[in-house]
Amino acid sequence: MKITNTLTGKKEELIPLNPGEVRIYVCGPTVYNFVHLGNSRPAITFDTFRRYLEYSGYKVILTQNFTDIDDKIIIKANEENVDSLEIAERYIVQYWKDSMALGIRPANFHPRTTHYVDEIIEFIEDLIEKGHAYVSEGDVYFDVSSFDSYGKLSGRKLEDLIAGARIQPGERKKSPEDFALWKAAKENEPYWESPWGKGRPGWHIECSVMSTCILGESFDIHAGGSDLIFPHHENERAQSEARYGKPFAKYWMHNGMMRFAGSKMSKSLGNFITIKEAVKKYGKDAIRYFIFSKHYRSPIDYSEDLLQEAKTAVTRGNQILNDFEQSLGDKQPFARKSSWISEKIAEFKAYLDDDFNTPKALALIFEMINEVANASDELRKLEAFHLVRNEFGPVLGIFELPESNHFDIDGLVKILIDLRSQFRKEKNYEKSDEIRGRLMELGIKLMDTPDGTKWSF
Repeated sequence: MKITNTLTGKKEELIPLNPGEVRIYVCGPTVYNFVHLGNSRPAITFDTFRRYLEYSGYKVILTQNFTDIDDKIIIKANEENVDSLEIAERYIVQYWKDSMALGIRPANFHPRTTHYVDEIIEFIEDLIEKGHAYVSEGDVYFDVSSFDSYGKLSGRKLEDLIAGARIQPGERKKSPEDFALWKAAKENEPYWESPWGKGRPGWHIECSVMSTCILGESFDIHAGGSDLIFPHHENERAQSEARYGKPFAKYWMHNGMMRFAGSKMSKSLGNFITIKEAVKKYGKDAIRYFIFSKHYRSPIDYSEDLLQEAKTAVTRGNQILNDFEQSLGDKQPFARKSSWISEKIAEFKAYLDDDFNTPKALALIFEMINEVANASDELRKLEAFHLVRNEFGPVLGIFELPESNHFDIDGLVKILIDLRSQFRKEKNYEKSDEIRGRLMELGIKLMDTPDGTKWSF
């Protein structure tokens, strides 16, 4: 298996640090708003890459963080006059709903920044002791000049960064290219006590701490969107290797951006479609098809026409598979391990072993669907059906089950809330409390507010 390593710019054979085990860290969302379709690309891409590694026999330990303290979260909390953690919790819940709707499996670990503040402080203290960081009026900055290979990941030269950088008002750093590890608390901001006074973590330090705490001082793959290469990943690499004196991540994988009318899709620009809207309009399989139709490292342009074409293709594919499955009756829809099946599995693996080439793997899946629809040999139909349903589909997270089998959890809970409200009107509090209690057992909390009953995980 070969993957393109951003650090070297080359396609390299994947050789894990521990044989048979791949440890991956993927940068997760900053939870201050709904995640949009562009945010889903790294989540879907590396969820699927993990599936393929497992399909290939590897044990995978995947970690994806939540940034639950950040300038944007604080701004939104102040606008709504609520605690910043309330904002973070609200959008973490929504993230789980969106992930479920897209068929994204949970990572093994989902750490939150605010749960690692003690470890962040310890990390920063070590950098200061080693001469890689300095304190300035309650802030702590990483001294970029102390790390010789700074810029290697992004391909930027330090002298060019120095020439183009400026110290912004309020910043207390020595050099414009230095970056914050710890920020002194401002008015109306959440804070933690530290050796440097009240403050909070900087953006980059959190991922270095959470990844190394969970995966070790060196691990196999650090992944995320290409927009994070600089400065986020460059800074993560610098501070981690400065502390531990060893390579941080052996491989760096980056997906291309999803663009909207030529610009990066982003919440700050307002040029986005939410995942909830996209799933409702096109369906989970169509969104995954749309993303897999482009190589993960290439940018992809949001297009309603292409998403509609994807929806048409997967709808037809699902219909062919469902019709064939129904035609089997009580017969088991599994085929013997024939030479033809082995040949197609080898072809599928060859595509994904070559820098995770999903467009070719996707084309092979539809070749198999056409075999199900058109092959004159019933055994060949059965073999092709087996490959889609039991081999290839589960790797890409498509054609696993008919999408009509997916239920609307929002609608289901709404029915139970309405039923509970009716019991309360009838003063049947025993039944009302039973509904609340049964939902609580499933991890669903009901909150009675002046605007009606709300719910959350």
